[in-house]
Amino acid sequence: MRKLLTPLLFLLALAARPARAQELDAQVVVTTENVTVSDRQLIQQMQNDMQTFLNNRPFTSQTYRPDERINCRLFVGINRIPENGLYEATARIVTTRPVYGTGYETNMLSFVDRSWVFRYNPQTPIDYSENAFVGNLSSLLSFYAYLIIGMDQDSFARLGGSPYYDRARNILNNAASQSTTNEVDKGWKDTEASNRYWLLNNLQDPQLEGLRSGSYAYYRQGLDIFIEKPDEARTSIFTALQGVQQAAVRRPGTLLARSFFTAKADEIANIFRTTQDVQQKQQVVTMMSEVDPTNSAKYQGMLK
Repeated sequence: MRKLLTPLLFLLALAARPARAQELDAQVVVTTENVTVSDRQLIQQMQNDMQTFLNNRPFTSQTYRPDERINCRLFVGINRIPENGLYEATARIVTTRPVYGTGYETNMLSFVDRSWVFRYNPQTPIDYSENAFVGNLSSLLSFYAYLIIGMDQDSFARLGGSPYYDRARNILNNAASQSTTNEVDKGWKDTEASNRYWLLNNLQDPQLEGLRSGSYAYYRQGLDIFIEKPDEARTSIFTALQGVQQAAVRRPGTLLARSFFTAKADEIANIFRTTQDVQQKQQVVTMMSEVDPTNSAKYQGMLK
């Protein structure tokens, strides 16, 4: 009886442990409008393999409940196939965050990476090692996984994403210095003004810390309490925007600030359009129009 009871107790113990879900709830779409591909099944498998890699691999030691997984979408448009198995593509990464107590999801990141170069073989699993370069595709997927997790953590705790940006930095350094494959990807180096190298650099730049610390005030102390305490929420969001403004003035045209404005301009306008605090509304319009002139018409529309 003891021999039967021991395995039974072991199984019961496993069942009692909380289920460990992965961090990401990713949707991947691979398109081929710019190239001719005869094997559509290969592209479908590529898409499935990328999605499986992001959704099934643990990137942290934390436990995420299914409803806590981070919603993200990855759109990969293949531009060229210079040789069999080698792909050049443009990727767009979009992440959203649910707002507490509502059915609304707010945009956190919308970023276009124009330098995706990777090898893919449907017979070979996408393999990854955190401490060594294995292949560019796994490095790209893991790099953005850590950026997505880091930005999500920043929204729940002040500068909470720092450990994950450090891990993304490790991936970047390994990929930038690799010489084992011919996957020459300029996005890992400072050769272009708007690539993933500079996105990570901005996130780790002390002079741009206001953009990150503002994330906590904007999301956790702002949007998450907006339904119950709209005036208090607007005050927190206004404080967050002041930090964004200071960072944007300190570093005009910085990539992280532009990414923030792309994702948040419409939302900011909607948040302050209905406030009864006329002075606060005018301050927001003036402040945002100064640092984000591209969306000035959206901000000016708040006054109508």
